Amino acid sequence: MSRRITESIPPSSPHWHGQPGEAVAAGLDSPEAGLSRDEARARLHRFGPNQLPGVAPTPWWRRLLRQFHNLLIYILLGAAVLAALMQHWVDTGVILAVVLVNAIIGYIQEGRAEQALQAIRAMLSAKATVSRDGERLRIDAVELVPGDRVWLTAGDKVPADIRLLKASRLQAQEAALTGESVPVAKDGEPVAEDADLGDRRSMLYSGTLITQGQGMGVVVATGVCTELGKINRLLATVEELTTPLIRQMSGFAKTLTLVILSLAMLVFVLGLLRGQEPQMLFMAVVSLAVAAIPEGLPAILTVALAIGVTRMARCRAIIRRLPAVETLGAVSVICSDKTGTLTRNEMMVASLVLADARYRVEGSGYAPEGALCRLDGVGHPSGALAPLLQACVLCNDSRLVRAEQGWRVEGDPMEGALLTLALKGGLDPAELQQRYPRSGEIPFDSRYKYMASRHRGPDGSHFLVVKGAPDVLLTLCREEHGGQPLEQGRWLRVMEEIAAGGQRVLGVAIKSLAPDDAEGELQHRQLELGLRLLGLVGLMDPPREEAIAAVAECHRAGIQVKMITGDHGITAAAIAARLGLHNHDEVLTGRELEQLTDAELCERVQSVNVFARTTPEHKLRLVQALQERGAVVAMTGDGVNDAPALKRADVGVAMGQGGTEAAKEASEMVLTDDNFATITRAVHEGRTVYDNLKKAIIFLLPVNGGESLSIILALLLALTLPIEPLQILWVNMVSSIGLAMALAFESSEPGVMRRPPRDPCAPILSRFLIWRILLVSSLFTIGIFGVFQWSLAAGHEVGYARTLAVNTLVAMEVWYLFSVRRLYSKGPAWNGWRSLRPALLAVSVVLFLQLFFTYTPIMQLWFGTRPLTAGHVLLTIGIGLAAFLMLALEKRLIKTEGR
Repeated sequence: MSRRITESIPPSSPHWHGQPGEAVAAGLDSPEAGLSRDEARARLHRFGPNQLPGVAPTPWWRRLLRQFHNLLIYILLGAAVLAALMQHWVDTGVILAVVLVNAIIGYIQEGRAEQALQAIRAMLSAKATVSRDGERLRIDAVELVPGDRVWLTAGDKVPADIRLLKASRLQAQEAALTGESVPVAKDGEPVAEDADLGDRRSMLYSGTLITQGQGMGVVVATGVCTELGKINRLLATVEELTTPLIRQMSGFAKTLTLVILSLAMLVFVLGLLRGQEPQMLFMAVVSLAVAAIPEGLPAILTVALAIGVTRMARCRAIIRRLPAVETLGAVSVICSDKTGTLTRNEMMVASLVLADARYRVEGSGYAPEGALCRLDGVGHPSGALAPLLQACVLCNDSRLVRAEQGWRVEGDPMEGALLTLALKGGLDPAELQQRYPRSGEIPFDSRYKYMASRHRGPDGSHFLVVKGAPDVLLTLCREEHGGQPLEQGRWLRVMEEIAAGGQRVLGVAIKSLAPDDAEGELQHRQLELGLRLLGLVGLMDPPREEAIAAVAECHRAGIQVKMITGDHGITAAAIAARLGLHNHDEVLTGRELEQLTDAELCERVQSVNVFARTTPEHKLRLVQALQERGAVVAMTGDGVNDAPALKRADVGVAMGQGGTEAAKEASEMVLTDDNFATITRAVHEGRTVYDNLKKAIIFLLPVNGGESLSIILALLLALTLPIEPLQILWVNMVSSIGLAMALAFESSEPGVMRRPPRDPCAPILSRFLIWRILLVSSLFTIGIFGVFQWSLAAGHEVGYARTLAVNTLVAMEVWYLFSVRRLYSKGPAWNGWRSLRPALLAVSVVLFLQLFFTYTPIMQLWFGTRPLTAGHVLLTIGIGLAAFLMLALEKRLIKTEGR
């Protein structure tokens, strides 16, 4: 081939499926003998290897430095610099230690690096059988080029996008790419140019699996030009969002930073105007910064999220990225894939229509459990039922196997469903196949859309069994079971009725054979006369029972559930109705979606809950449209086609059992039981985690506020500071964190799943919380400053007065812990005994450490503390109890709404 021809070959074309196979081969200059080795090398140089590009991971040092990029950390570092300039080395060391500990915790908890692209690359086939120079060779799939002729058989992974030229009983499992729940029959006939991806029967796509038959085709796209490569490129461009909590905490940090800097500047300027020494003022600014910053908050945040991870793991939800725990609590929309997520990804027979009866088939999946219920109430079975069940077993090439994890099919899923049906009807497939041995067959082919098998009975008689597309079988049958003439119009209406219910329809027929027709190869002409229709079989991938309950739970919690699937619209609408989705009759297809502008889609996406025949680009666009409307979106899925939307969603949820590695690596959460109901439990835990974080914040900020106001008050009145910087750090990093940790273990408050999702744009501090912080800060200020001044007035030295002030602060913290345990209920502080145990343990530890802080010589040397008398210890406890009683009264008077 000339160089000019080689360079004219396009790397990919959207219309290969619509062109005749010979035209595609000619357009790619692909001779029957295959490419020459020289030409293959030239094309490999032109198009590049058949692989997907990788992504360099973020260096560890950059991830570590990222932990210091926080406004509150900057203030602490500034305070450390000021302390060092004044040669207060102990203060400097302690502040830097606090910063370093927070950075290390953040670095460890950041999670694993993104690996979704590597997981998609692993889906590519390692080897391929090609024709080169008239020989069949087994080569590395990475060496495939457009124009190569590739041979495929059952069990092969498709190594590139291929236009089929030859096919024999060929089927491919494309669920990971299209969402189609059953293998798709393939052939070499062109289809419509505007056919959806799942309807392109003449194409095989990279990363899918050949489940049956064999075929040969020409490679039309490799590497990044394949459909899999398009998803890879799409995934690489998807922007990861920050979580609602991170956004709220960022806004909170900016506000707090502005307040701290303003107060520090005000204190410094007022001090200079009053003639105070600059060095003393610098130390006061350091004290104020240390007092105002809730140093323990990053640690509390991490621990609360980690506890949520542990609780969710018990519910079979594995969290891959820590902030996703809290984000789940803010979810307002769940977009779910259908196949394998809301449904079982196991075919089952749902209905039977015979000449004289209709049946509903109970049960789910491949487990042979469930009854065949006659709908007309007649007690005895139809005379056509037993022959139909026998036919489903005999004209069948699959096996049903019982494994440790349940029943599974070896072969075609629809044939497995027919075997399950027979078992439900009381038949033994193995015994039946032995009693009626097969003596001939016509394998299924998409050209004639049926399979036929010939059998010999124990009495020496012979008969045919045929199953296939009902519209084809109706043209071959002349009568129904029992000898009645076939009413083709009635059966066509029944077929359409079953299909409208989202079921795949299969026809089953039988024919007795004369002795002359019982020998030799089975011919198609033998099916042309004498077939009797036994009935129609409706098959479907049923919804999970637990998913139905989970959808109802989501609706009660104010969460919308939307189904986004690659399957047909009729099937999607039927499953949506069974699941109880709102507005399940309105279906928006991928083709209709493409006609909408972004603004129009934002309007439609609010009301439409069922989206069918969607591509990865459609799923991603739907998630983005929902986010444009302010929704916090959780996206569930299991296929590589779901990966871009999983990555873009606020919470990507992958299936652990049936999901691809690409889906798992693109997600924040993996369900180990593939159970949609687990998501509702995870949302419940997420809401609890957020509640507990709010409790921790409302606990820590008044402590810091009380410390800060005490310092400001002392400076304004030109009095001695009631607490020194190192003592403040002790309180903030030991007692405050120790007590706040207990709040992370709090159980859920009543009605947590009966509230609407919170507004992700709302500030983390509501008006009530701000009021509570101001009130408690004032109480803490009065307690700290008042006891310090009282002690000085009583003649105690400064060190003793400061020790009394510190212990008063800790005592008030202890009592305040019990007050803040319940934000949404007005019950007593001891409500929720099981979660009270961590609080009691935390109080015990803090009291022990506080005694160590007050009475040991080494701590007295480092922190300037003095041993207190028993009477003064009781005084601190009494002050804390008084504050607790005042807050209990306030809780009774103030409404809880909006907290």
